[in-house]
Amino acid sequence: MTGTAPRGLEERLRDTRAKLDGEVDLWVATSGSPGGAHLVPLSFLWDGTAFLISTPRASVTGRNLLADGQVRLSLGPTRDVVIVDGAAETVEVTPDVGDAFAAKTGFDPRELDEPYQYFRILPRRVQAWREANELRGRDLMRAGRWLG
Repeated sequence: MTGTAPRGLEERLRDTRAKLDGEVDLWVATSGSPGGAHLVPLSFLWDGTAFLISTPRASVTGRNLLADGQVRLSLGPTRDVVIVDGAAETVEVTPDVGDAFAAKTGFDPRELDEPYQYFRILPRRVQAWREANELRGRDLMRAGRWLG
């Protein structure tokens, strides 16, 4: 512990939203295939409501999301983490959304020969904490609704 006082709800919400807007990459954990749980880093676009990710359709992550749709995302280092549980659905992106994704991430799956699938991930639960003293009150969203 660093001795820093725990953040209140409003500060955690502000910090979390800044992280969602500012970060480019996150960890994506899926399961649903015979191989079991799978963890991979991917770039993302946050639109204020949902995450947009893209991965090869034939990848383990793609197959898992197509089979199950349940996903856990993680942003930040272990001492300033945001954990998101959500539900993924496939989407066809419009040119402006594809352009926004490419501009934010520096990666445009539409330019590749391998077929990529875009997934929209709607968060159902969001948690954030820095130290053990912030474990209490770490829930920022429950059942898809922000608490603040």
